[in-house]
Amino acid sequence: MTVTKEESGEGPGEDSPGGEPPGAYVPSPRRIERERYRRARARRATAIAALSTLVTGAVLYLVVVSAPGWQRTKETFFDGRYAREAFPKVLEGLWLNVRLLMVCGVAVLVLGMLIAVARTLRGPVFFPVRALAAAYTDFFRGLPLIINLMIVVLGVPALRLQGVTVDPVLLGGTALTLTYSAYVAEVFRAGIESVHPSQRAAARALGLTNRQALRYVVLPQAVRRQVPPLLNDLVSLQKDTGLVSIGGAVDAVRAADIIVGRSLNYTPYIVAGLVFVALTIPMTRFTDWVTARMDRRRAQGGTP
Repeated sequence: MTVTKEESGEGPGEDSPGGEPPGAYVPSPRRIERERYRRARARRATAIAALSTLVTGAVLYLVVVSAPGWQRTKETFFDGRYAREAFPKVLEGLWLNVRLLMVCGVAVLVLGMLIAVARTLRGPVFFPVRALAAAYTDFFRGLPLIINLMIVVLGVPALRLQGVTVDPVLLGGTALTLTYSAYVAEVFRAGIESVHPSQRAAARALGLTNRQALRYVVLPQAVRRQVPPLLNDLVSLQKDTGLVSIGGAVDAVRAADIIVGRSLNYTPYIVAGLVFVALTIPMTRFTDWVTARMDRRRAQGGTP
């Protein structure tokens, strides 16, 4: 008995009314209905989320504007005149924060990597190096950043040493590098120690030296695994660059502080804070994207 393609369910033949080529996939009515239901459900969920957001926003607005003291708060922190005055000056000062982030970020990564490698050196001959590296990380991770900045930015110029800079930007960048390199060193060290010893043993079996195994096998895996926490540290560094203003450097925070000191209105601080938030959010979302991407690769059995 001859069975046609239509009867076997393989799809319409050449003479089908739809004109599809032989063997072309044609979704079943049930599948079409299922996809239609999913799209309708997605549109319904989007509409509900939008309506819920509007209602929540309206309620919050009414609660805030009807709260006691709102008018005084608005005049003190949300004055449009001072916001317009502060915005261009804050943006001008923000360029200093961005430059500090780029320079200090590179220095922190390099110094942190060196400290992490020093802490993972093997053999009794390297014990003093490991001890010094551990003491460095313990000290600067325990020392509050603001105290470190005060010691370096305010204390070093008081020494009046020949050939030592008194530029608050350079001194502030040095303090930031000293503190954040300790945090980044621990991130790198955790990545190095997370690489299974069999990787190093396999590299040694192939004829690589310890240095070559560390450089070509261990470190690439360690750095790739620690990208999300490293990006988080850079986000924190970006925010803390505003602390260099304690030495008089005119960055975004100091620019706002100058206007506040003259006007006794705190709107410029809000402007500076929002500018930092606007700069931080893209970096935070990028960090979340990288983390999610690496988690998906691990779940699929790929290289972390």
